[in-house]
Amino acid sequence: MDFSYYYNGLPYEKDHFRTANNDQLVNDIQKAINGEYSAVACYEQIAEMAPEQNIRNKIMEIRQDEIRHYEEFVKIYTSLTGRQPTAKITEECPDTYREGLDVAFKDEQETVDFYLDIADKVHDSSIREIFRRAAADEQNHAVWFLYFSGKQKEVEPQRHSKRQDIETYGALGALNAAELTLPEILTYAIQDEYLAQARYDDVLGNFGYVRTFAQIKEAEMRHINALLTLFERYQVPVPENNASLFVSTPGTLKDAYAAGVQGEIDNIAMYEKFLSYDLPPDLRTVFTQLRNASRNHLVAFERGLARG
Repeated sequence: MDFSYYYNGLPYEKDHFRTANNDQLVNDIQKAINGEYSAVACYEQIAEMAPEQNIRNKIMEIRQDEIRHYEEFVKIYTSLTGRQPTAKITEECPDTYREGLDVAFKDEQETVDFYLDIADKVHDSSIREIFRRAAADEQNHAVWFLYFSGKQKEVEPQRHSKRQDIETYGALGALNAAELTLPEILTYAIQDEYLAQARYDDVLGNFGYVRTFAQIKEAEMRHINALLTLFERYQVPVPENNASLFVSTPGTLKDAYAAGVQGEIDNIAMYEKFLSYDLPPDLRTVFTQLRNASRNHLVAFERGLARG
């Protein structure tokens, strides 16, 4: 059966299109509307799960294209039928970022073919051009989702390694150690302060100026300087600052506050463990001051988390 669409341009005369072919086009446009409506909802969820702000921004740009497609298809549907369509979610969005990217890529590829098929059938140049442009957008979206998916596949093994390595780094390393020497105590302490700095740099770089993080970052710099004095005094080699390897960008600012809370809890527990040792007075004084400062930071992060 030939499902070609025969139209002469917008605006449409409603009675003129009460044909089997018109019904097919209306059904296809309703399907396209539902698909765009589902994509708009899903891409917002995927963006929220993205590990980096620049990826979130790009996915939200793609989402904006889908909103434009949706609005264009609604106008065509309304012109053809004289009524507004009822959009509905026809595809569930995956719960994980990786699965979301894979599903989005597959959906975009299938949508390209669907839109080109509509464009090939319809004889109205206005509708044809709208669907061809939309197909080109969807192809571009598919390329981006494929790129993000490939990038995620490269990152995930590294993150698994990070999760293993972080158990021996900074506060967690100190807390997991059975016994500690003075050089190890200093090393774990400065590693944890490096890690805090790296987290705050990441938050400020991805979310812009956030007063709480900016102020605590400045305080952490003073902590590092106090520890460096101890390294020099006790002739302990200063470890390389590779804390950025252990930092993952939080999905939202609320997640950043939650990570800050957990970081300070670990930090306080680390200094409490150090203070349980028979330490020289100068180390005990510095560690007590850093522990107390971390308690204040914990309160600040908890307040930020409560504000949402």
